[in-house]
Amino acid sequence: MSSPLSLRHYSHELLSHSHDHAQLVFGLSGLLDFEIAGRGSQVTRQTLAVVPSDAQHACGSRRGSQCLVLDVPSEYWLQQQLGRHLDATRRLLEKPAAVSLNPAQSQLVSWLAASPINDPVIAQQGAALLLASLANDHSAAHIAKRLPLAALDAHIDRHAAHPLQVSDLARLSGLSAARFHVRFLAETGQTPMDYVRSRRLQLARQLLQGSNLAIGEIAARVGYSSQSAFSAALSRHLGVTPRQLRGTD
Repeated sequence: MSSPLSLRHYSHELLSHSHDHAQLVFGLSGLLDFEIAGRGSQVTRQTLAVVPSDAQHACGSRRGSQCLVLDVPSEYWLQQQLGRHLDATRRLLEKPAAVSLNPAQSQLVSWLAASPINDPVIAQQGAALLLASLANDHSAAHIAKRLPLAALDAHIDRHAAHPLQVSDLARLSGLSAARFHVRFLAETGQTPMDYVRSRRLQLARQLLQGSNLAIGEIAARVGYSSQSAFSAALSRHLGVTPRQLRGTD
């Protein structure tokens, strides 16, 4: 196995290519202009660029730049070396990104850059340490950024009788409406308003089966202005009418 780590010097000459493995480019000195799949960034000391497998990328440095480059080894190597960090590493490597290093990671990069990285033990264990550290941070950020679905459910339930806007839910999540829509669809597989509609109708189902409230009253409690609109929505969503749910049809 060739060394996964190497020191590289970049100049004003623009390099443009892709390769069948992911790559991490850690800045050591100078400034390296980087573009990955049309997305621009800069690599400086204490930062790195994530280049996914097969991503077209270009880079160049007008005044010269030195970087530590980690050519990510095979999937088998990752499985053998990374253990519980494997899934987070895969997530880290799947999209282009510019990442800031914490002090401990910067110290590790500097130590490796000054080490004999042509030694296979140092190179492979150093690469594994770098990936595990980055994956740990990425995993924590991934968890921290998950939408507060329990809080959103509680808000929908409390306000089910009233008009609900995506902007209201986005505000609870600390996101813009547009960003919230994208994140919500990615995490739940539904648009926010489809989710609200589904949540309202599930609440209606509970009320129909667990209370003696009139169907019109239940319709109003879950945000429908007419019993007929409520019945049509319930039939589309659950395949049954309100009366069928109550066993009175």
